[in-house]
Amino acid sequence: MRTSLLDILACPTCQIEAPLALTTTAADGDDVIAGELRCGACKAVFPVRDGIPRIVREGENYCENFGFQWMRWKGLQIDRLGNHDISEERFFANSPWTREWLKGKLILDAGCGAGRFSDIAAKYGARVVSCDISAAIDACRDTTRIHGDRANQFQASIYELPFKRHVFDGVFCYGVIQHTPDPAKTIRTLPRFLKPGAPLAYDFYEKSGWDELGVIKYRLRRFTPDLTTEQNLRLAHALTAAFFPLGATIARMPFIHFLTGVLPIAVVHDKRLSLKQEYLWSLLDTFDWYGPKYEIRQNYREVMRLLEQLGLEEVKGRWGGVVTARGPAQPSSAASTTAAPTT
Repeated sequence: MRTSLLDILACPTCQIEAPLALTTTAADGDDVIAGELRCGACKAVFPVRDGIPRIVREGENYCENFGFQWMRWKGLQIDRLGNHDISEERFFANSPWTREWLKGKLILDAGCGAGRFSDIAAKYGARVVSCDISAAIDACRDTTRIHGDRANQFQASIYELPFKRHVFDGVFCYGVIQHTPDPAKTIRTLPRFLKPGAPLAYDFYEKSGWDELGVIKYRLRRFTPDLTTEQNLRLAHALTAAFFPLGATIARMPFIHFLTGVLPIAVVHDKRLSLKQEYLWSLLDTFDWYGPKYEIRQNYREVMRLLEQLGLEEVKGRWGGVVTARGPAQPSSAASTTAAPTT
């Protein structure tokens, strides 16, 4: 954690924006490796371990599977490590900003996983604050270390982020909303951290009739969230080994490629990937299907309405689970004074 971030920090457990004081026990220049953050108002203490503030309550981590998967496959979806631009393409296709705009901006990545999108934002000169509730945050620190002080990590719930309101030049949350226990609360929480007029980007699983194609997946999901991480890993390996050859063949057929949706695995096909990479991405995404405790799909129009109710401006969306907006020029009471949610 860099000391330059102290100015934007606030206690996540107080009803007021109480500042956090830092005590350092080990550091590398301005990067605090070990120490603690302490609230002067409520006296809450948050440890800093391995360079990451840990704003996580014991027993609140409902995303153990994500921590496991991103530590296991932490480099798989990082563009520069896989020699492709898949993450970069998605990052900009689903956001309201440009590559040029990012330089020097302070950006919040809410639910960063292994840092595939944090890496893109930092690549183009943004100062990125990456947050994840799970142990994936350690994978993110490893994968984005190359960007130096432009990459910063916090282990924290989206519902209890340790930041002052209206401090970020941009906020994005990709592939996360559906895996939180209360998606509507997640959607409403993040805009409070936007500066006036700053851009926001969400992407998520879209709710649609096509979900029924994955009937095998959802029958399995009736019990897989209760399996151990190791059991889900074995299941993902077995299913991918059995169905990937068929899935890869169907994915390459122009008129029936959509039928991969009936298979019990997440078939990944992209010309920028080698066949081995496609297999590993399919294995990763299959594990990602079955492990999460929550998978609550959203309708993009309903997400748009939630943001409009908060007073956000230029709210836009499209089918497929993409919504963008801008914070109000003058923050509304709904966006700026919503009581801090808890988990």
